[in-house]
Amino acid sequence: MATSIASGSANLQFRETYCWRQSFFSPMVSQRCYNKFPWSDGVSTNIKIKKYHYPITETRRPFQRTITSSIKNESTKYFDFAVIGSGVAGLRYALEVAKHGTVAVITKAEPHESNTNYAQGGVSAVLCPSDSVESHMQDTIVAGAYLCDEETVRVVCTEGPERIRELIAMGASFDHGEDGNLHLAREGGHSHHRIVHAADMTGREIERALLKAIENDPSISVFKHHFAIDLLTSQNGSEMVCHGVDTIDTETRNVVRFISKVTLLASGGAGHIYPSTTNPPVATGDGIAMAHRAQAVISNMEFVQFHPTALADEGLPTPPTKPRENAFLITEAVRGDGGILYNLDMERFMPVYDKRAELAPRDVVARSIDDQLKKRNDKYVLLDISHRSRDQILSHFPNIAAECLKYGLDITRDPIPVVPAAHYMCGGVKAGLLGETNVLGLYVAGEVACTGLHGANRLASNSLLEALVFAQRAVHPSIQHMKKSQINQNVSQHWDPPVVPMQLPPTVLHNILNRTKDVRKELQSIMWTYVGIVRSTVWLKTAEQRIGELELEWEAYLFQQGWEPTMVGLEACEMRNLFCCAKLVVSSALTRHESRGLHYTIDFPHVDEELRLPTIIVPCSTMNTTWSSRQLHQ
Repeated sequence: MATSIASGSANLQFRETYCWRQSFFSPMVSQRCYNKFPWSDGVSTNIKIKKYHYPITETRRPFQRTITSSIKNESTKYFDFAVIGSGVAGLRYALEVAKHGTVAVITKAEPHESNTNYAQGGVSAVLCPSDSVESHMQDTIVAGAYLCDEETVRVVCTEGPERIRELIAMGASFDHGEDGNLHLAREGGHSHHRIVHAADMTGREIERALLKAIENDPSISVFKHHFAIDLLTSQNGSEMVCHGVDTIDTETRNVVRFISKVTLLASGGAGHIYPSTTNPPVATGDGIAMAHRAQAVISNMEFVQFHPTALADEGLPTPPTKPRENAFLITEAVRGDGGILYNLDMERFMPVYDKRAELAPRDVVARSIDDQLKKRNDKYVLLDISHRSRDQILSHFPNIAAECLKYGLDITRDPIPVVPAAHYMCGGVKAGLLGETNVLGLYVAGEVACTGLHGANRLASNSLLEALVFAQRAVHPSIQHMKKSQINQNVSQHWDPPVVPMQLPPTVLHNILNRTKDVRKELQSIMWTYVGIVRSTVWLKTAEQRIGELELEWEAYLFQQGWEPTMVGLEACEMRNLFCCAKLVVSSALTRHESRGLHYTIDFPHVDEELRLPTIIVPCSTMNTTWSSRQLHQ
């Protein structure tokens, strides 16, 4: 199923491909697929692609009835640029394109509620004379299990230092050493000290600086508590074109349509397909799911990074009385600063698994901890930094120290109970070197994107770096596209509007909400049990079948209660996105018959160099199936 790309061509050309694997998510057994996939100038032309077609078939709506439109004239807004997401990628991009047009920043909750805000460790960049771009590249490629796109890696590592300087010029404050220079930390997988940080709250500081700049820009309008439902797309010959996005204001329950010349997806990842994740509650895979439904190409979804060290609440002296919405992260920098991992018998175990010990890449450390927990039937391991001086610990990790102290743990004296948790999606919407996708007018940056930088496993602190670099690289092509695009004031009439289920009785809506919460927990349990840190073909196929059955049961329940396929609500739409992303992860994992980076399967426990290819999911032409996999306005 591998195809080669002619060297020297600016466009990726897929050869004829045959797809034979049967999937529970679709009745199609085989398909003969012809595709010509135009990519951008500047994308590496030496990649080899492993291609999996995710066949989509039409399903019949359970019933039809006349529904009143949820969109009024005043609920359609027109902008030059629509930015979906308010993390570092979305905000940095918005500030640049605002110099050339009007910008709508659409954010699901409060503007600061993003994965960026929860990033503790820092931003990696070559800022020390003893470091080099080549060294940063090598560390990135090794951590990525040699699946990284080398041209992308070079671009990010080369341009990263300038992006850091821009943040500092905007007012972001990072830690400095006694010599007055930036204090550069070291984290797992890095051969040099190159992590710029603000104590253990780096993301929060970057978010603060960017939001302050956004507030002072009259060309930028921020729409908080607006949940993006689906991208607005049309077919122009052989090309798909994006014209904006439908949203629901979750406070007023009104549907708001944004028509834009250019749309940037910067909506983060999908950590909440798992029961324990360091991601905030907003990370339900909305951008990946919307892009997939809009026929954007998706790549490398099998590579889900589990952070090795999330705080294990049950190991705290006084555990929290209520479950957290998201796990509390214990940054990689703790291990980079000398933290040592022990099992509950205080036996150090990382040197047994890898010569780099605690400084091994995240995938290695997470699997090692997972192995310890299963062998010993323990619930957590211990991370000890108490051998460092009290002043050093409290100056480097004040946020972690304060959080642990709330529950009776003094990290300057006692080890921290930790356990792996879902943390980062290395896969996502396939992007070129300028953040462009195969959908015209749609750009991506940040965790929602798959640029090729991370390969099979992300190197610590490369995520904020990638977001900054690709947000900037997407600016120029976005401006060029905006200038040659026109907005017809009647264009909004081309798509049927989503509908808020106002006519359903409160008791019915209450039942739907409760059922959806239960289904969400069941999906997360399936993903953790069968699609976790260690996988097998049997487990993946079990997950595939159970997820498919669960989705059909949930949709049937909704429709039996009077729900229409065009209806929208926050919880229901999040659920359809979680289903969509979970299926993409399982389908991708089933196609990779080797263990590489974050994807480890006991049936194929070794690396196979012939399979060192990205996984590509290309929607087929017959695009309609379950509710989660089709656009509402189709």
